[in-house]
Amino acid sequence: MFKTAFSTVACPDWTLDQVCRSGAEWGYDGVELRTFGPGSYGFASDPALTSSEKVRRTLGQYGLEAAVLATGVGFAEPIRPALIGRVISDTERSVRDAKLAIELSAGIECPLVRVFGFEFPSRESRKSAVRRVAERLNLVADAARNTGVKIVLENGGSFTTAEDIAEVLAEVPSNLVGAAYSIAVGAVAGDEPDEAVKLLGDRLWVYKLKDRDKDLQPCPIGQGGIPCRAAVGALAEAGFGGWVVVEWDRAWVPGLAEPDHVLPEAIRRVFEWAGHRASARGLGAGV
Repeated sequence: MFKTAFSTVACPDWTLDQVCRSGAEWGYDGVELRTFGPGSYGFASDPALTSSEKVRRTLGQYGLEAAVLATGVGFAEPIRPALIGRVISDTERSVRDAKLAIELSAGIECPLVRVFGFEFPSRESRKSAVRRVAERLNLVADAARNTGVKIVLENGGSFTTAEDIAEVLAEVPSNLVGAAYSIAVGAVAGDEPDEAVKLLGDRLWVYKLKDRDKDLQPCPIGQGGIPCRAAVGALAEAGFGGWVVVEWDRAWVPGLAEPDHVLPEAIRRVFEWAGHRASARGLGAGV
């Protein structure tokens, strides 16, 4: 059975204590913690803003796990100038940023760091871009050795489908690198939920649930056009044992409802769709 979490993009103004207290009441197993790295004050719950010991203690107090440390690090940035860029340009900044995230993740005992491939120039060949992203991911995988932390590559930008992610992962043989798949991104690009799950196979470690209405604006899962119910069914059928992370983009989209109006119902729907009853972990656990 998979485990459930929600992303702190739903509550950027909440302290970590508020996040954890609510998550426990709603019945989630863990939290995906969005981070912007040291020195940033974008989210009140950013684990980079406080000691790792305090983060661990707060999560433990409410019986929650740190599911994913979600970064915005992407590896597709081109090397310019093409011929001498490796010599005169800072070509490995994204690798260094990912290494810092690994250190933070290890400190808070979070097993997964989320990264992206993201966008490459339209004039560049896809083969070249995939090679560059994979090269940087391999460097990050080397840095993750012996830390207890793994890396998950999420679809987005120029890498929207499960096939796109699988193409990159084929060039990254490390067992420390897997996939975080967003159905909201993949479905718009034409993915079918069951095929995406099969394609990513045992390298699928995180599944992101988010719904959109006919105008592609966020709406509670099950109320829009993204096949969230089919996605959960495909995960249950496949015996998926990773994290299912519910996203509510209140941090990025002004005017969205408060998370306590959306996330409790979301976990009830997830368990209903999966054909299971949640164990009694809180008010949100019953279905």
